[in-house]
Amino acid sequence: MEPLLVLTNVPDLASAEKLARALVERRAAACVNLLPGCRSIYRWQGAVETADEIPLLIKTTAAAYAEVEAVVRAQHPYAVPELVAVPITHGLPAYLDWVAKETEKHD
Repeated sequence: MEPLLVLTNVPDLASAEKLARALVERRAAACVNLLPGCRSIYRWQGAVETADEIPLLIKTTAAAYAEVEAVVRAQHPYAVPELVAVPITHGLPAYLDWVAKETEKHD
């Protein structure tokens, strides 16, 4: 099991809740935290932009990452969504086992 923390931002709470629910319902993620809003400043298509966004912390595994990416690509409102996966190298074993169990496919 290789646990991952996947990060993305969406423009509003409705998008955040819809994406989080889809990820958990499809077992792509064990849990998704919706954080309070943040302000992002970035360069896009040659211009410096500012946007208010909702950060999502997606707890999943390397085995389920392709499903996370597929759900994000299908439901994210941005043309090029931020999607960054960070390996979890340490954590409470019982929690990481739970993440692995919740992202297993059940046929």
